[in-house]
Amino acid sequence: MLCWPLFQREMRANCKVMLIFCGVFTLYGAVIISMFDPKLGDALNAMAASMPELFAAFGMSNPGATMLEFLVNYLYGFLFLVFPVVMILILVNRLIVRYVDRGAMAWLLASPHSRRTLALTQGKTLGLLVLMLTVYATVMCLALSQLMFPGALETGPFLQVNVGLLGMLLFFAGLCFASACVFTESRFALGVGGGLCAAFLLIRMLGQVSEKLDFLRWLTPTSLFDAYGIAAGDPGALAQTGLLYLGAAALFLAGIWRFSRKDLCL
Repeated sequence: MLCWPLFQREMRANCKVMLIFCGVFTLYGAVIISMFDPKLGDALNAMAASMPELFAAFGMSNPGATMLEFLVNYLYGFLFLVFPVVMILILVNRLIVRYVDRGAMAWLLASPHSRRTLALTQGKTLGLLVLMLTVYATVMCLALSQLMFPGALETGPFLQVNVGLLGMLLFFAGLCFASACVFTESRFALGVGGGLCAAFLLIRMLGQVSEKLDFLRWLTPTSLFDAYGIAAGDPGALAQTGLLYLGAAALFLAGIWRFSRKDLCL
């Protein structure tokens, strides 16, 4: 059950934010895809050899021999995780935190809709915008790859990777949403969820720098997103993707439950 007037208003207002990040994705996607060239590949390998720790930290140590491996390495190891987290934080602020800070939540609560309905509406808005961004990234990469290097990208495995990416991004969205619903003060509402997402990504980066720190990767939920395993159809990697979706659903539900019961100083 949704508050449709609120849902429509939020979609109109926040689609602009998503479109900005679609533009960022297009910029980086076009640049990276255009670099899939054997001659440039040799130059990239030379750069990676000169700065192995830096390339490894950003998940770019293995350029791969195919277009799929190339994209997974240069886009899905870092860029397509970090930029969406920034978008998620902006959206959570606009959908939940800002209403409480400005006292506008009182007007929403005065409507005939329950707290649960309002929180569910905002949560579905956030989830849908994350889905739309992921779908755009998928279509954009497929279109640009076909335009620049016809037939080079394996469509089936690439779609599987993006299903895994969506699970990871929904998990981040659920974490930030739950944080905003649990805490009333904006510094905690955004800081806890955003801080955890940043910590998970930083630990992932540290774990990729050297084999000695590899164990760090398994201390965060980001280890469940194994893009190479998903592309290869590995059952373990696919099962981990399922866990991300379950975790995302649990976080959204926990946030809705907490919002419907917490005290709001309005």
